[in-house]
Amino acid sequence: MNMRPCSAIIILASSRESHLSRRSMGRGDATARGGVYVIREAARQLNMDLNGKTMAIQGFGNAGQYAALLASEMLGLKLVAASDSKGGIYNEKGIDPRKAVDYKLKTGSLQGFPGADAISNADLLELKVAVLFPSALENVITVTNANKIKATISCELANGPTTPEADDILHQNGVFVLPDFLANAGGVTVSYFEQVQNTYNFYWPLEEVHQRLDEKMTQAFQGVYFMYMRRKVNMRQAAYLVSVARVAEACKLRGWV
Repeated sequence: MNMRPCSAIIILASSRESHLSRRSMGRGDATARGGVYVIREAARQLNMDLNGKTMAIQGFGNAGQYAALLASEMLGLKLVAASDSKGGIYNEKGIDPRKAVDYKLKTGSLQGFPGADAISNADLLELKVAVLFPSALENVITVTNANKIKATISCELANGPTTPEADDILHQNGVFVLPDFLANAGGVTVSYFEQVQNTYNFYWPLEEVHQRLDEKMTQAFQGVYFMYMRRKVNMRQAAYLVSVARVAEACKLRGWV
C-alpha cells in the first residue's frame, strides 16, 4: 500500500520533466498539411476534382517537401515540377515525390535529379497546373509575371510571395489565391496545440492532432470564403476583413472599446 503513492509521484515527476522539451505530434508537416486541407476545401467550392491533376512547387524546403508528399497522398495531385535555390526539375509525365524528397535530402538540391529536365524558378511559376505552391521567397509573383500565371489555385506556403498589385491581376484572371496567413497557418496552429498540451502535460495522439488541425483549417477557410463571396473581394482581402472583424469583436467583449 505504501508503494502506490510513491510510484505515482515518480511517474508524475518524470512526466513533468519530459514535457519541458516535448514537441506536439504532427508539428513537422503541419504547415504543408494545413495548406493541403485548405486546397481540398477550395477545390470543393470550385467543383474541381484534383485527383490526377498537376502541381508545381517553387521552394523545396520543409514545407515544399511535405506539400509534395501530402498533396499526392491526400489529394491525388501529380507533381510535375519543383525547384530550390539551385534550380528546378520538370517532367510533364510526373515526378515521384518521395524520390524527389530523398534526392534533395541526400544531395542538398534537386539539381541533376534523374528523369527530369531543368527548369528555372521563373518558368516553373508560369506552368499551367491545377495547383501552384509558392513555398520559398517573398515577392516572386509581381506585376511583371502575374499575367503569365496559369495555375487554377495558388497556395501560398511562403510568407508574402505575391505583391498586392499582383494579387489584383491574379484575381481578375481567375487564379484562386489561398493567401499566406490562411494557407500556411497550420504551423502556428499546431504550435498553439503544443502550448496547450505542455500546459496540461497531456499529449494527444497524432490522429487527434490531425483531426483538430483539419477542423481549424476548414473553419478558417469557410469563414474567409464566406466573406469572399459576400463582399466580392479577392481572398486575401476577405481574410483581412475576417481578421479585423474578429479582433474588433474581441475588443468589444473585453470592454476595451
